[in-house]
Amino acid sequence: MNRTTGNRTKGEHELERYAALWEEARAIRGTSLGRDAWRRLRRQRAAMASLVALCVVTVLALITPLLPLQPPRRVDSDRIFMPPTFSRPAALDLDKLDADFGRKDLDLVSRALLDARLALFGGWSLPSICGTDELGRDLFSRLFWGARVSLAVGVVATLVSLVIGVSYGATAGYLGGRIDNFMMRLVDILYSVPFICVVILLVSILSEDSIRTWLESWHIDRITIFYLVVGAIYWLTMSRVVRGQIISLKNEQFVEAARTIGASQRRIIFFHLVPNVLSVVIVYLTLTIPSVMLFEAFLSFLGLGVQAPDVSWGLLVNQGFNVITPIKIYWWLVVFPGLALALTLYALNFLGDGLRDALDPRLKNR
Repeated sequence: MNRTTGNRTKGEHELERYAALWEEARAIRGTSLGRDAWRRLRRQRAAMASLVALCVVTVLALITPLLPLQPPRRVDSDRIFMPPTFSRPAALDLDKLDADFGRKDLDLVSRALLDARLALFGGWSLPSICGTDELGRDLFSRLFWGARVSLAVGVVATLVSLVIGVSYGATAGYLGGRIDNFMMRLVDILYSVPFICVVILLVSILSEDSIRTWLESWHIDRITIFYLVVGAIYWLTMSRVVRGQIISLKNEQFVEAARTIGASQRRIIFFHLVPNVLSVVIVYLTLTIPSVMLFEAFLSFLGLGVQAPDVSWGLLVNQGFNVITPIKIYWWLVVFPGLALALTLYALNFLGDGLRDALDPRLKNR
């Protein structure tokens, strides 16, 4: 009887202990890798400030046609090289709006936003707080319109390099052997070719009259070609980074399990391996965007990138340097475009550093 009582007491004690552990486990709230990374990212003030600044710049660039800015292409001989001022500009000439805003070069969404801007603000516009250029065009307006091109070049070209680099590097890393050696030697050969020479060659070929006419028949303009060309030569480093990560993961148990159930090589690469390297890809993505933007600014500065009447920050800096003389320095033509480009690049780099620390698995739960 005592033994039975003792067994019952011991069993009840175990049940009570398991119940306590269960309640303790229920009290602990689990968190996903994404939430944990977001928690660590929020602790980094520089990264969060950069994220907010980039979001504001991106939103303003997207809604630029809606803002009460002066027409970016309006030429005014009475306002040539006018320094920054807060005086109210003349009302818009409604008969020249299509040419001054370049309506024919805008997409449907931008045209709708421009129509809404005219309906809301009419002929009123903000003053030239950043001065004017050698043709009397408002620099403040051109900065906003240039942001659309510069940010689009950075994002689109980086996404192109992302697709090519991730696919190429993941395939090489998973297949291995002679295929991997051949693919990586091809990357080494491409690394030996200067990027600037490749861009000049491709842009020259694609700008030939017959090829350009054929591309325009498919609604592919010079800017789109420039996006694709820059993105097509920026995938080399991405492929190497992804290849190294894939090599370290391709022998893990989840890959062996996928092989066991008969998954194809393509499915293993793109549905099992690539999602596990996205943290590295995202970090490298934020570091590639400023590199592409800086490369576009460099090409535009040399006259090989964005061409007038389109405008970008690099083109604005180039135009500012072209009118600087020892006799007269129009400082606002260089300071404001250069400052916009520099601050955006700083924000992207700070955000990239913050994401690198936030997505590092060694810092989990810290």
